[in-house]
Amino acid sequence: MPVKKLTEGFLLSAKHFINRDFGLLLISSLKWLFISVLLGGIIGSASALFLSTLNWATNCREQHLWIIAFLPLAGLMIGLAYHYWGSSVVKGNNLLIEELQSQKKVIPIIMAPLIFAGTIITHLFGGSAGREGTAVQIGGAFADQFTKLFKLKPRDRKVILICGISAGFASVFGTPLAGAVFGLEVFVVGSITYSAILPSFITAVIADYACKAWGVGHTHYAIAAVPEMGSVNLLLSLGAGILFGLTARSFSALNHGLTRLFGKIKYPPLRPFVGGIILIGIIYLIGNTRYIGLGIPVISEAFTQQEVYYTFVIKLFLTALTLGAGFKGGEVTPLFFIGATLGSFLSLFIPLPFGLLAGMGFVAVFAGAANTPLACIFMGVELFGTASGIYIALACVMAYLFSGHTGIYKSQTFGAPKHLLLRRR
Repeated sequence: MPVKKLTEGFLLSAKHFINRDFGLLLISSLKWLFISVLLGGIIGSASALFLSTLNWATNCREQHLWIIAFLPLAGLMIGLAYHYWGSSVVKGNNLLIEELQSQKKVIPIIMAPLIFAGTIITHLFGGSAGREGTAVQIGGAFADQFTKLFKLKPRDRKVILICGISAGFASVFGTPLAGAVFGLEVFVVGSITYSAILPSFITAVIADYACKAWGVGHTHYAIAAVPEMGSVNLLLSLGAGILFGLTARSFSALNHGLTRLFGKIKYPPLRPFVGGIILIGIIYLIGNTRYIGLGIPVISEAFTQQEVYYTFVIKLFLTALTLGAGFKGGEVTPLFFIGATLGSFLSLFIPLPFGLLAGMGFVAVFAGAANTPLACIFMGVELFGTASGIYIALACVMAYLFSGHTGIYKSQTFGAPKHLLLRRR
């Protein structure tokens, strides 16, 4: 009798699921499949255009170094554009995070062209910035237009914004898994939005495919040697992760501090103008362009040779100064630079291969600064392979814990403290 009742109960549940739940899930999945493919194609194509233009700007600057002298005027141009046309989107990534947390109004489409042009100008004239912020903002701005187009409900608007963020991140770095998880993880620290997991992954994969379909490639990095994990290497990895976390914390603090300092200049367009003058002076004193722009050649170099101690320090300061003054771009690629060169330098004291430490720092400093350890673990595996996965994971987790309750995104909220012994400070 019990077996018969169990069987009847199972059949009844299965029938209910097939008749109702299965149909609803199927319709919802098809809807998001359509939206994700369309949105991913658009954002991936936009990222391809952005990366191609950014590559042109970098080459143009390196071939005509005299153009760096006009960095203050470039900053003034960016400042004026945002002051008079982009005041509603000047918060950038933080605006997207705020809309995910508390929906108020559709992201103005002007965010996309303003951040696109602002980032290209920043790199063309010699600022030290990245590209993630640009791709994410373009993705978020395009995605939110779908809210009106498809008359999406508030709960669906949250999903579409996550998709835009995921697609922008995935396509600009060529890491669809990391991009998908980044969108799910970034806006509430300690929480994952599983309700958006399917469309987030689909949009990220399609955006990455679309970007590559245009013939736009991504830089490849390789870790030459990965030793077997043992008790000693475990402790060394944890120790390195702590240093990466403290570095991430330092970058966030300096970036926010310089932003407040430049905020004392009452007329906003003058902030990047003044910052540009200071940057020119520092670049002149350094005597080379090694630390401006994305710094991809130096990042690649960190995987093949040991870097000196001041490399990551200079990049950290120049990036915080560039973004704090109001120039546009992202923080992530400079954080890759900072982490990779710091890791390479640490091989002088930590008996692990410098290529492995460079890879660990590459993702771990970003994990600590953005409070997105899971996305960074996925990124490490996608970029460097599974052999270094345990080292990458340990470094990312420790960096996340020791970066404190702060980060590069001021609008992030904390769903839970990073450790039960900690309170948000």
